[in-house]
Amino acid sequence: MLRLTEIKLPLDHPPEAIAGAAIARLGIAPHDLISCTVYRRAHDARRKSGIALIYSLDVAVRDEAAALKHFAGDVRVQPSPDTDYRFVARAPEHLSARPIVIGTGPCGLFAALVLAQMGFRPILLERGKVVRERTKDTWGLWRKSVLNPESNVQYGEGGAGTFSDGKLYSQIKDPRHLGRKVLTEFVKAEAPPEILTEAKPHIGTFRLVKMVENIRATIEALGGEYRFESRVTDLDIDDERRVRGVRLASGEHIAADHVVLAIGHSARDTFQMLEDRGVHLEAKPFSVGFRIEHPQSLIDAARFGKFAGNPVLGAADYKLVHHASNGRDVYSFCMCPGGTVVAATSEEGRVVTNGMSQYSRNERNANAGIVVSITPGDYPAKDYQEGALAGVAFQRKWESAAFVAGGSTYAAPAQRVGDFIAGVPSTYLGSVIPSYKPGVMPTDLSPCLPDYAIEAIREALPAFGRQIHGFDMADAVLTGVETRTSSPIRITRDETFQSLNTKGLFPAGEGAGYAGGILSAGVDGIKIAEAVAKSVLAG
Repeated sequence: MLRLTEIKLPLDHPPEAIAGAAIARLGIAPHDLISCTVYRRAHDARRKSGIALIYSLDVAVRDEAAALKHFAGDVRVQPSPDTDYRFVARAPEHLSARPIVIGTGPCGLFAALVLAQMGFRPILLERGKVVRERTKDTWGLWRKSVLNPESNVQYGEGGAGTFSDGKLYSQIKDPRHLGRKVLTEFVKAEAPPEILTEAKPHIGTFRLVKMVENIRATIEALGGEYRFESRVTDLDIDDERRVRGVRLASGEHIAADHVVLAIGHSARDTFQMLEDRGVHLEAKPFSVGFRIEHPQSLIDAARFGKFAGNPVLGAADYKLVHHASNGRDVYSFCMCPGGTVVAATSEEGRVVTNGMSQYSRNERNANAGIVVSITPGDYPAKDYQEGALAGVAFQRKWESAAFVAGGSTYAAPAQRVGDFIAGVPSTYLGSVIPSYKPGVMPTDLSPCLPDYAIEAIREALPAFGRQIHGFDMADAVLTGVETRTSSPIRITRDETFQSLNTKGLFPAGEGAGYAGGILSAGVDGIKIAEAVAKSVLAG
């Protein structure tokens, strides 16, 4: 099989043009082409003459050796890589103790799934509820301003990614094609098959709910066990700093020699417990900012021109970066085409925003985080708190400020972009209707972030308007605050994927500082499952 890349075709090409392009690229007769399948499809909207679709194709030809010899040195004609996943181990017939996976976000799910597929019958501990009950609780905040601190956008089956755009692409290095394993398992769980071929696949919340349930059924069928509403409050660590089990809020102790810590980036009480127990943590950079909303039609027109609305292209996205004069980097984060801004707090008395889309991406507005890079030097212990958790105190300060600015009702503070750039409070909203529920309060956002962040974002918005016409339109809406872009800590681990100073503890995924998004978290979960399996077999 050969992999052909950078095959360009016009947007309106007929289906048979794909095989024709492969034949033309290889310079072979039609009867020498045995098969041709699409491995990846992207689009290039940069050309003024039109939008091109760009394909990577897997083709079988009658004389593969001759084709490879003819195209020797051509990086766009290569043997197709082997993307099949192979398990690294099989569980012994008798396990002394089953591995525990804490957290059922993408990382925890894939750690547990691969462990179950290898026969290790993991126990999954989730502080929140099953995904459909969790969804009801989340809507309780959005519709009634009632927060359940243990069941919300951050906590519960599926993790924070359940209430997101469901993006399934990443920029991580993946030489073993573990991302393909993630996507393949999602398709088995009833994700749309096109996620295997689209360059920027996504799923959306409603489909993610069903997929999470299907993955749970698979894990349970393979001997895994789920325990919901089971918050881990302590680790049992012996005198040699080896994990011997976990303790739940109920008081129950579960023995285990291998514990996967796949907590999310908002498990702040668990972070505190880890620090109290002496597990090695370190502060890490993250970003804070606001959500911005525009009419999706404006973004479509700016990105696709006359081709806006073409069903092959769908809703347009964007990715923007500005290096501000005060030294700060401002960039778009988690852009959600045709989506909504959602309430994402997990703590009472605080407001947090995030973005979400359904699979259709057909809501009125586009939204994205416009965020500023923050480093540990921005939250010194003297101003926040001692230790690795100073970043958590930093996040809480601005989330609390946003709660107050929004009226202390879980409404979010919002400001028209024109007013924000001019430095005056908003007293009304214009043509862009904000999508955040339970609602917004027009106000001044400047008290909701540090001065240097406000300054950098004010400078960035007009710069972004020069890249996307209308981006800095006066009636676009900023909603605050976006603080949970990534974990503020890293639970450091060694080459065996275990904690630097606590053997048997496997920090994993986004909460541990080793992933960012659904796909990379799933890939990390697979790596962790393999590491646990090898450790169990090594004794």
